[in-house]
Amino acid sequence: VLEVVESGGGSVEAGGSLKLSCVASGFTVSSRCMGWFRQAPGPEREGVGTERKLVATLNRDGRTYYHTSVEGRFTISRDSDTNTLYLQMDNLKPEDTAMYYCVGTGLYGAYCSTYGEETRSFTYWGQGTHVTVSS
Repeated sequence: VLEVVESGGGSVEAGGSLKLSCVASGFTVSSRCMGWFRQAPGPEREGVGTERKLVATLNRDGRTYYHTSVEGRFTISRDSDTNTLYLQMDNLKPEDTAMYYCVGTGLYGAYCSTYGEETRSFTYWGQGTHVTVSS
């Protein structure tokens, strides 16, 4: 089974930190581009979320992409020994509140642009882990 499973979400106050983890099965996180998307809650009355936005990606060669809203606060990394992708989130803000999804490209060696990618670039999606930041 090829899949990714996230963990590490929770509730923190503004200024706090969280570290999200993503364990991959069936492939190695160092073999392709991996990343994190997030989807903020939409208007309650509509019952749907907002558009999923790319937060960060990490390529095989170590090159990264960060959305401008998280640059300098979030760090994406991986551990090949445990086959885990991480997202260290520091100085969290209420606007970081969202469901965070771990993603992976489908092909061995696939590369992500350092200018960002769309949702369709990624084959593997986790179920998400929720992050709530209170002011």
